[in-house]
Amino acid sequence: MFDYSLAHWLTFFGAAFALEIAPGPDLLFIAAQTGRHGRGHGFAAMFGVWTGALVHVVATVLGLAAILARSAMAFSIIKYVGAAYLVWLGLQSLVSSGRGADAADTPAALAAPSRWAAYRQGILVDLLNPKVALFFLAFIPQFVVEGAGPVTAQLALHGLLLFVVAGVIEPALIVVGDRLIRFLKGRRRLAAWAERGVGVIFIGLGARLAAAHR
Repeated sequence: MFDYSLAHWLTFFGAAFALEIAPGPDLLFIAAQTGRHGRGHGFAAMFGVWTGALVHVVATVLGLAAILARSAMAFSIIKYVGAAYLVWLGLQSLVSSGRGADAADTPAALAAPSRWAAYRQGILVDLLNPKVALFFLAFIPQFVVEGAGPVTAQLALHGLLLFVVAGVIEPALIVVGDRLIRFLKGRRRLAAWAERGVGVIFIGLGARLAAAHR
């Protein structure tokens, strides 16, 4: 079982790495949490995103993602809720940037939420993006090889291997991001502008998701 060629694995992991480093709501959310509150919140956000992604993988294996792909109403509902959530996160960043610029000696104004909150938000960022579900539905089945094993097992294997790729890249980005925020701590104006940039990008991603088609 799981008898694949070297070319198969090179293609799969090459595509997985390329897709992982492409900026999107998930990666941006992890980076934003790391930048605001440090690596602990970054890892909490990462595990939240992974939890949401695991739900998408299970849905793909069970065929539930195909329902979303066929149902225009289900796609639209999740799409608009997800877009609104991204815009809300963007507005939060813009408000936070204003507070950070004005709060020179008031660290309480920037008190971090719990890591549990970052974890929950990470789940929602991933789950409320129907394009992630459609990505898993379109990407993973391409690597099913006739005769290599049961289709369900092959789908599950390749879905779980995507987490291996994420585990190589995302923790390193969190560590780098944590060091960057330490550098910016004494540069409040620069940090505030970085936060504004994150907010604008989140709002843009929300607008792009709202305009997306299946």
